[in-house]
Amino acid sequence: MYNQYSNHQQERAEVELEYAALYDPFVVQSLQSVLGRNVVVETSKGSIRGKLADVKPDHICIHMKDATFFIRIQEIVWFMPY
Repeated sequence: MYNQYSNHQQERAEVELEYAALYDPFVVQSLQSVLGRNVVVETSKGSIRGKLADVKPDHICIHMKDATFFIRIQEIVWFMPY
């Protein structure tokens, strides 16, 4: 009986689980306006310079020489094209 109750609670918990992320449409729109250009992005950990290759609702992709960086939009302090 305990196993049946435990399995039922586990199934119920899996159904109620939802993914939530903050979305800032103004930042995303501004980033999309400089897509394909070289940008400087200041994050809480420092700055990164490179070509803005992709913009998604939760992250951006920057190509710098032979490296690719994926930066969460929530971590961006400011950015500007150069």
